[in-house]
Amino acid sequence: MQSDQITLDRFDHAILRVLAGDGRISITELAARIGLSKSPTQARLKRLEAARVITGYRALIDPIRLGLDHVCFVEVHLSDTREAALEAFNAAVRKIPEIEQVHLIAGNFDYLLKVRTQDMSDYRQVLAERISTLPHVSNTATFVAMQAIKETTLSDVI
Repeated sequence: MQSDQITLDRFDHAILRVLAGDGRISITELAARIGLSKSPTQARLKRLEAARVITGYRALIDPIRLGLDHVCFVEVHLSDTREAALEAFNAAVRKIPEIEQVHLIAGNFDYLLKVRTQDMSDYRQVLAERISTLPHVSNTATFVAMQAIKETTLSDVI
């Protein structure tokens, strides 16, 4: 499913780059950084928000500082891949806070999950009590990340 795209010019891209790096920047500083006056910058910002190019503002939190440095990737195989089964799985998986990312995969398995917990014991509990009990899960395979070499945010890409 592709959402409607809008045309962005160099000022719009500049706004996105600056905000991706500092979402708390003042409109005056933002305008100065992109080379426009305050009013047109504010109008562009409101347009980007209204078009849902900018979907919100949030704090970036370091999970390791919170003791959440155990990361696993989980291959999930479903017993049923009809649309209703996928929708049931999607709705249920969104409710598990330890799962950071969920991707429907075209390949030898159906979903890839990124799961973050405090340690292996916590992960085993999440796997046994939450992931394995999700609708239509037939089996899983876990891969433990030893170290994050690169984690890119959108601000690094745009």
